[in-house]
Amino acid sequence: MKEQLQAREKVLIRTSWISTIGNTILSVAKIGIGFAAGSLAVLGDGIDSATDVVISIVMILAARIISKPPTKKYPYGYEKAETIATKILSLVIFYAGVQMLISSIGSLISPEPKEMPAAIAIYVTLFSIVGKLLLALYQYRAGRRIGSSLLTANAVNMRNDVIISCGVLIGLVFTFLLKLPILDTVTGLIISLFIIRSSIRIFMDSNVELMDGVKDESIYRKIFDAVEAVPGAHNPHRVRSRQIGNLYMIVLDIEVDGSITVTEAHRIANEVEHSIKAKIDNIYDIVVHVEPEGVCHDAEQFGIDRGMV
Repeated sequence: MKEQLQAREKVLIRTSWISTIGNTILSVAKIGIGFAAGSLAVLGDGIDSATDVVISIVMILAARIISKPPTKKYPYGYEKAETIATKILSLVIFYAGVQMLISSIGSLISPEPKEMPAAIAIYVTLFSIVGKLLLALYQYRAGRRIGSSLLTANAVNMRNDVIISCGVLIGLVFTFLLKLPILDTVTGLIISLFIIRSSIRIFMDSNVELMDGVKDESIYRKIFDAVEAVPGAHNPHRVRSRQIGNLYMIVLDIEVDGSITVTEAHRIANEVEHSIKAKIDNIYDIVVHVEPEGVCHDAEQFGIDRGMV
């Protein structure tokens, strides 16, 4: 487990540094050209890339925290620091979107005449599309490989950046073809709404882990199937699963023949653990509570039973 966490940390840090360097180059280029070319859409795209630099730095800090060993205060370790970082990521993206929305609306209602942006804005946007696409693919593959919600969320954000840059490019092309500089501002407004929508989706998705839920509810069916495959294990109930980073913490009750020895009951519980691990990857820990078969249970407030799957 320790080696797995260390390897995961290395991937997080390496991917984050590559993202930081790449987004810094892109944001500086787009903000500089946006100002020079007089394109609000390109400027907004550059500001969005600048937030990605902040996000990458947050990812690096989160990776350092995640690697810390468990303590008395945090006996389950620091894996949820990644989820907190994902939440911060969503807020940063939301802030960037709102700021761009305000700027776009202000430009639309401004009585000042709008000037045509310079043609160089098109070239920097093409450069941005290629660069962001490569970064998004790299982060998504790394995130899927180590099961990182933070990396995959940032990959989704970068994929959105590619779509945004494509929108900027289309807006610029029509701006030049139709000689309507207001189209550049309208493009900026549409992009800001897209950024806000993306931030809300990431924010809501991170709530599942923070509220001790699971994103893949089919895990409960796998748990019940795994228990039922073990001879001597009966009536799995009060099953609870939650995520710690990309790992599952599973707690459940089973029933065994009340006349067998404690040693035999312990052996069955161990087989249940092995059976679950064989069906489900990324297990943090499994706790199996053994009860005598046929014992009446009080009404249970928590957990999932077979009939609920």
